[in-house]
Amino acid sequence: MPEPPQLLQAALTLARDGWPVFLLGRTKRPVANCPACPKAGQHTRHDPEACECLTCHGFYAATRDPHRITAMVHAVPGGMLAIRTGHVSDLAVIDIDPRNGGRILPDLMTPTRCVYTGSGGWHLYYRHPGGTLAAKLRGYPGIDIKADGGYVVAPPSLHPSTRRPYRWVGHWPVNEMPAPLIASARPAEAPPAATPAARPTPTTNGQGISSPPALLAAHLDAVARAPEGRRRTTLYGAARGVARMVAAGALTHHDAYAALYDAGLRAEQVHRDIHAAIVGGFRAESVATEGIAA
Repeated sequence: MPEPPQLLQAALTLARDGWPVFLLGRTKRPVANCPACPKAGQHTRHDPEACECLTCHGFYAATRDPHRITAMVHAVPGGMLAIRTGHVSDLAVIDIDPRNGGRILPDLMTPTRCVYTGSGGWHLYYRHPGGTLAAKLRGYPGIDIKADGGYVVAPPSLHPSTRRPYRWVGHWPVNEMPAPLIASARPAEAPPAATPAARPTPTTNGQGISSPPALLAAHLDAVARAPEGRRRTTLYGAARGVARMVAAGALTHHDAYAALYDAGLRAEQVHRDIHAAIVGGFRAESVATEGIAA
């Protein structure tokens, strides 16, 4: 197993990268709650997210605090390092298990930060695209999605069965999830109810939008009110909404980009992240991005 100093150094490095980490037991399962911790069924007001216990409630114990991380590593000798995924860490990890038919799909999965797992699979780390993601990639067996409510084992942990280490592969940064992958990662939509009241909403030439200026202002206001750590994700969501306005003919590409870009600057985002969020939002709504600023 990795020596405690090696595991601690890895945990602290991940935390400095902005990812909340915690310790699992030796079998990839969360550490049992300590005896003093209130039980959720008996204390309905006990919030796992705010619990002060060091290792209780699984991924809710994840932290970026170096002092708590150091205490965790010493409290769980031989434990496995894990990263909490989802909006809280801006991570969506594609978990590919070849034993169940999973494989890397070059047409969907662009290069990004990657882990070769101890079981011979891969973890592909992407920035969270916002919104809700499914637990599994639609149409592809053996591929799970670790996002909100999930976690992944991180290097240099050893797989409990194979005793092989998880290890980083290549030197790619964590990149945006490409639009085709996002589409397959979304939950399948339920068919609309077949009732007389279910009528299509007009979406051409601005029809169906009672006040385009008010709707645009609402999208931009959401970005302005987003807390630190959620601003890029909120900008992406706003870009999707504004892209639908463009598709409805209520706004030009140029005006949409300019308004969103200004909102991104006001939210203290850098050019790369602003542009990527806007382009990603437009592409997710199948709205052309040609001609908008680079």
